[in-house]
Amino acid sequence: MVTRWAKEVAPDNVLPDYPRPAMRRPRWINLNGLWEFAIHPKDETSRPESFDDDILVPFCVESALSGIKRTVREMDRLWYRRTFEVPAHWQGERILLHFGAVDWEATVWVNGLEATQHRGGYEPFSVDITDLLDDSHPQEIVVSVWDPSDKGRQPRGKQVIIPHGFNYTGASGIWQTVWVEPVPRSHIRSVYTVADIDMNCAWVTVDTVGTHDGYILEAKTLLPEPGEAKGTIPVVTEGRAGHRLRIRLPEQPAIRLWSPDSPYLYDLQITLKDSTGKKIDRVNSYFGMRKIAVEEDEDGVNRLFLNNRPLFQYGFLDQGWWPDGVYTAPTDAALRYDIETAKRLGANMVRKHVKFEPLRFYHHCDKLGMLVWQDMPNGSDHSPQFEKELKGMIDAARAHPSIVMWVLFNEGWGQHEAPRHADWVKRYDPTRLVNHASGWADRGDFGDVRDIHIYDGGPGVSPLLEKRAVVLGEFGGIGWSVNGHQWRIGKGHGHGGKRDDDRDLTAPYLRLIRKLPAMKRLGLCAAVYTQIADQEIEVNGVMTYDREVLKLDARQVAVVTRRLYETPPLVKIVLPTSAEIPQAWRFTTERPGKDWYESAFDDSGWKTGPGAFGDFHPTFPTLIVPPRTKWTGPDIWLRRRFTLPDTRLVSPYLLIHHDEGAEVYFNGKRILQRAGATNYYTWIPMDEEMIGALRSGINTVAVHCHNEHHPQCIDVGIVDVVPVGERQATR
Repeated sequence: MVTRWAKEVAPDNVLPDYPRPAMRRPRWINLNGLWEFAIHPKDETSRPESFDDDILVPFCVESALSGIKRTVREMDRLWYRRTFEVPAHWQGERILLHFGAVDWEATVWVNGLEATQHRGGYEPFSVDITDLLDDSHPQEIVVSVWDPSDKGRQPRGKQVIIPHGFNYTGASGIWQTVWVEPVPRSHIRSVYTVADIDMNCAWVTVDTVGTHDGYILEAKTLLPEPGEAKGTIPVVTEGRAGHRLRIRLPEQPAIRLWSPDSPYLYDLQITLKDSTGKKIDRVNSYFGMRKIAVEEDEDGVNRLFLNNRPLFQYGFLDQGWWPDGVYTAPTDAALRYDIETAKRLGANMVRKHVKFEPLRFYHHCDKLGMLVWQDMPNGSDHSPQFEKELKGMIDAARAHPSIVMWVLFNEGWGQHEAPRHADWVKRYDPTRLVNHASGWADRGDFGDVRDIHIYDGGPGVSPLLEKRAVVLGEFGGIGWSVNGHQWRIGKGHGHGGKRDDDRDLTAPYLRLIRKLPAMKRLGLCAAVYTQIADQEIEVNGVMTYDREVLKLDARQVAVVTRRLYETPPLVKIVLPTSAEIPQAWRFTTERPGKDWYESAFDDSGWKTGPGAFGDFHPTFPTLIVPPRTKWTGPDIWLRRRFTLPDTRLVSPYLLIHHDEGAEVYFNGKRILQRAGATNYYTWIPMDEEMIGALRSGINTVAVHCHNEHHPQCIDVGIVDVVPVGERQATR
């Protein structure tokens, strides 16, 4: 399987765009293209006498576009070789060799001399090779790479040697752009800008090489002239090298904030001067004036605030695999396409899932107005290596305003010392939110959000928290294979299927999305649908793996999605669950009489206890509402009475959290029977038959749950969703 962009890939035109868009210099040489290549045993650490193949860099060895397409195992060592010419007009300057990313352990030689070693499969690294260059012949680069993939403990995301389930083809070796550039002996090494929209300024941090106290940094941005004038106004500030620069933005013209609806970027030029005022080095950058925070809204609910206003964030899980390039998009247009598609569907956010992309990905998000939740690729390494790669990821991408959240761990994968890491990241980069655990293994009030995952029965919203905002980091995942666009025919899987009467993914997708506004009213601040595109045998994308088929109607979906950013409907609690406040039920674990579900049944001999009922594994203590009444046997029967003043409900939902099979009765009539289990409360739209079983006045709800596998849970409630202005309701 290949994408439409594969035909544009040629050895002399491989990813030709400048790879570091937030810090640009005009002169550089792209070293992508054909390299000599060989695979030898891992223990053979000496350079091979010959290179047997050619490989197209920067595509990983396992990809079709590399020309190799071979599985790399932990006992393999990869070898790359190529030569290049240093332009004559670069003489007298320092030459830097840059690698966008090499997975995982790399050693680099230039003209037979070791230049650097690097461990880490995601962050970029560089080395000054000037002193290793030879004027008498073309310069030779040799790279050795060892990648243990899932046989090692290093951060690796979803890469495995043998793909299975929700894990995919590994990506070994060079997988991002390789390039060289000339710089002065004293030069700028990095730039990032922190916006302060409350103080009308931006703080610029510049790291330099070979400077001392006499060196000066100048930062300049151009503002549009007020009114109808088409000119610009320069704003310039200077300071000593090694000190932050403050760019004061005037009140007129008013600053332009960066947001998904208006992703305005200010150009930024940084100049390094020596003690005489001579210009030594210059780079071009940009910055966005934006602020992300968790604040209380007018109702005292913690929300995600962008630029001092609450903004619901909705988007897609984005894993970044490609059928032809595996970890590397075939072209820059392909890299941008998934973002553009998410935008076209009304999303304002993507969660980059356990993968760190080339910096051009975040540049496109900056330009297009797409918020990014950035995951740290998971592994099982509890050593300082994890911390090193985490810091490397943040340092590489912190210049991009689109990134608004660092996600440290996905579910329980490789999770260790999550609170400590969360505190460190928050101190190191206070300009972004921190999510210490997306999914199951939440460790308490650390970071800024509580993030749950709900597939079967989702979406859903967890109870409100005093210190953190509530988000839904994964839901949906409707599986649907499209004939002719399958990675493995007949092998595809997802988290759920569409109904036989659904012509495409539009109806089942919208059935889920339309539940979110009410959950937003109950405190939900963000939701992430799984996922933007199929990934190998995982067929739960809204696009096929080759990006040829969009499985739903973009216009219909965009209209519904954009309503998520509007005022949510009101929600009336008809029968409260025990999610926030324990509710009293009559219960028994001994088989009752046959009429146990009838309104007139005498349950006075049953026990009384608070919901929810069940028993859960301590590994996931905060995923599900903790059991207030312990139930460990195979069956439990529950009864409860509630008063309903009026049966004229607007848009009611039955809320049920069951593990495993459950049946529910209203006033003696069975209105629901469900097998299986849910990992949170399922919102089930109540049809006419369900509503008809209710009556004005006192009602009886009766529930039976049967469980055969640990853990177990049962709880039930009812809410009524009322569009704003239609009828008054209370939360």
